[in-house]
Amino acid sequence: MKRIPRALLTLALAAATTTGAQARSLLDYVGQCVPFARAASGIQIYGDAWTWWGQADGKYERTHKPKEGAVIVFAKTTRLPMGHVAVVSRVVEKRVVMLTHANWSRQNGERGHAEQDVTLFDVSPRNDWSDVKVWYKDVDGLGGGVYPVYGFIYGKAHAAPELTSRNPDYVGALIDAYVPVSGGPIAR
Repeated sequence: MKRIPRALLTLALAAATTTGAQARSLLDYVGQCVPFARAASGIQIYGDAWTWWGQADGKYERTHKPKEGAVIVFAKTTRLPMGHVAVVSRVVEKRVVMLTHANWSRQNGERGHAEQDVTLFDVSPRNDWSDVKVWYKDVDGLGGGVYPVYGFIYGKAHAAPELTSRNPDYVGALIDAYVPVSGGPIAR
């Protein structure tokens, strides 16, 4: 009997929990960020998103430098009572990356959907990825909130191939991060 890799089983579980028709791809997923990040990255950590940083200690490499396939762990806050996890899909430049994640923006009035290649901007004063702004579909740009981040967890397995699109919008990500909106200050 052929053994099925754990990441594929996780993806199958995530797909089985989608609403409506069964997911045909990782991007059809609807649900919480944790099962999505686990399936997309291959990192086998369970529990609330904010606990991933502590759980990764001694099991996975933890760092403050983004790389493709790494999971970024958002801290627990009033706005994010369970934290948030997302997977880096592309590194655009030292302060801008693209994420693929679930359960952030509303789509058709509901949360939970997967989003591919959304902008994440490091707004920390020391350029250490401790504070970020995230692209938010509801405003078609970076949201107004700044979110504290613990750091990045590097997985040992290969990330899902659907993590990024064939032609991600690098220019759009840079514009999201660095071009002032409506004459306002740069999002720092």
